Amino acid sequence: MRKTIKFNPIAVGVMLACGASLSHADPQLEEVTVTAQKREQSLQEVPVAVTAISSDQLMQNGVSDLTDVQKLSPNTTLQASRGTNSTLTAFIRGIGQQDPLWGFEPGVGIYIDDVYIARPQGAVLDILDVERVEVLRGPQGTLYGKNTIGGAVKYVTKKMTGDTEVNIGGTLGSYNQRDIKVAASTAISETVNIGGAIASFQRDGFGENVRTGEDQYNKDVLSGRFAVEWNPSDTVWVRLAGDKTIDESAPKHGYRLVEGLAGEPVLNSVYDTESNMPAENLVETSGMSLTAEWQMSDSVTVKSITAHRTGETETAIDFDSVNRPDFDVPAYYEDDQTTQEFQLIWEGDNADLVSGLYYYTGTAAGAFDAVLGYVNLNDPEAEPTLPVGLTQQVAGSVDTTSLSAYAHYNWRFAEDWNLSLGGRYTKDEKDAEVFKANFAGLYSPTFAGKYNPGQPAAIFLGALTDYENSDSWGQFTPHVGLDYQIDDDTMVYATYSAGFKSGGFDMRGDASVLPSTVDGFDPETVDTYELGVKSDLFSNRLRLNAAAFRADYNDMQVTVQQFTPGGGFSSAVLNAGEARIQGLELEATLAMTDNLLANLTLGLADTEFLEFISGGVDVSDERDMQNTPDTTAMFQLNYSMVMDNGAELVFLPTISYRADTQIFETPSILDQEAYTLVDMTATYYSPSGDWNMSLVGKNLADKEYRIAGYGFGGAFDTGFYGAPRTIALTGSYNF
Repeated sequence: MRKTIKFNPIAVGVMLACGASLSHADPQLEEVTVTAQKREQSLQEVPVAVTAISSDQLMQNGVSDLTDVQKLSPNTTLQASRGTNSTLTAFIRGIGQQDPLWGFEPGVGIYIDDVYIARPQGAVLDILDVERVEVLRGPQGTLYGKNTIGGAVKYVTKKMTGDTEVNIGGTLGSYNQRDIKVAASTAISETVNIGGAIASFQRDGFGENVRTGEDQYNKDVLSGRFAVEWNPSDTVWVRLAGDKTIDESAPKHGYRLVEGLAGEPVLNSVYDTESNMPAENLVETSGMSLTAEWQMSDSVTVKSITAHRTGETETAIDFDSVNRPDFDVPAYYEDDQTTQEFQLIWEGDNADLVSGLYYYTGTAAGAFDAVLGYVNLNDPEAEPTLPVGLTQQVAGSVDTTSLSAYAHYNWRFAEDWNLSLGGRYTKDEKDAEVFKANFAGLYSPTFAGKYNPGQPAAIFLGALTDYENSDSWGQFTPHVGLDYQIDDDTMVYATYSAGFKSGGFDMRGDASVLPSTVDGFDPETVDTYELGVKSDLFSNRLRLNAAAFRADYNDMQVTVQQFTPGGGFSSAVLNAGEARIQGLELEATLAMTDNLLANLTLGLADTEFLEFISGGVDVSDERDMQNTPDTTAMFQLNYSMVMDNGAELVFLPTISYRADTQIFETPSILDQEAYTLVDMTATYYSPSGDWNMSLVGKNLADKEYRIAGYGFGGAFDTGFYGAPRTIALTGSYNF
């Protein structure tokens, strides 16, 4: 089915507002520096569609975690995944990955200081000690490699200055929000700086378990970072950094959209549940990295990035949201990764080169039960825990080794003309163990002790899937680009870029139903063509960046899950889809006066499945791209009022819009109609600049909107929702 771009009055309105009459003042927009091409450049010189959000912009917009960045970047979806608090669902230009199960690869790469985060668990990063966030749209297969088929999000932390700095911040807000952050750095010698930050993020739930009173949609996160930087000379810089996050927020259960199997009524609040599962959830992620840069000469720099990360998750998902184990899923995940990257950067008079070698090795593993203890419809008053039922367990692991070499060359072959050529070859190897079995009773021996204490574990009936297999894939992802500097203020560019997402094995695969599951699935690829312009107009008062793109998306990895006649459920991951995605993106900043800025983002996406094979039949006319509204728009005014004592007060009202959104490729009751959110912040900066305070209001119209869901039909259709209206007072003090 084709998704066409519709007329949207809010988009037209914000475009007209951004073109308002200019005043007679002579304000200037500041230069923005990014590292989208793995070296520092002005945003206006980079022929890539990039949104860069500085630390000041993050604070003034009230950005608390990575999902708040969504509204600031066109054609971008960054949301907490279904059933979780800190697992990230990321889509850019229609390409991403919604399933966080081990064995699947994300479609948007997440980076902390150039370290790739392979798993989505724990990737809803809280904003702590950050310099800026960059969103790179379109495949970044040359410089960033596999699994950046949709784009990349870079979380860039601050470098230390050598001065002694201490910052204390805190937040008090709706639902008993109480956050505190402490960051400090100092020099311990002429060449060594040391610093760190720690933060606690606490909030009561937006809803509750109506059966137990336990919180739903609460927040209980402790996060910390440290770093040691060594500058033995002007040409050498070394950083050792570490981080750890512990998320003990309650498990998030979905809102049942229809009556339960025994006629249980739909609850009053979309944030409530009546789950029988315990309110315990734990996500721990941590990492260490060592980065070293050596400027060998004025033109040559070498860089090494060594990193290791681990993650563990224990969670519970209640698909039916009633006080029975009709469809309960306890689960755990664990992963670790080690990466090594060597870079060689050369800058000449009319050319430059970024090249490197990249190595990744990691393991992702886990297990879950699908507990199917169906209620006795003839006895609605039956005990909550039934003596009979069926449990299907899925367990396994995937070991991945990846090695790649890349180069990106820019050649200024004539005045104002630049040619870019790039390529990356990646070799992936995967070894998988997959196990799926039926058990008679409720909860397998793996989970019975915690989730069904005092009751016997389910009895093993037999394996449905039990295999080990391995596979490997090699892929070359090229890049070709041409840009022309029309004048000092305007650059136009045209690029072709390719990307791919690695293949793998379906951890849920049922070999008794689909024997071919043991063969796994192949990579998916995309070829993207982009035309863009970057301009600073009217004496640097209007920054207007725009891009038009077309993506040919092939061998899409499509997951199909359904109940089976025997009472269980089956899964299949197939390279079943081909799609065409094309669209427009606009980002504009207008300095209307010295004190008033207008910001606009607009994303338009026209998506069409060309092929979607299901059951051997092409059903592309009945499918559409998930998590990809045809229009995203944001408009805000930034008004700065300077007081007589030198203090500054900044007001930032924001309107953001997302068109109709399909949660899965197949239309369903879960799909979300178009909605508009209204936010407002007011930030006060003290005359000395030592402290600031912000009043942050989000979703002021208290709009109810669905961001994710599970769709198994009837009583098993459950939705997950964005935050209601919240008001918070936040501030920080610099010593």
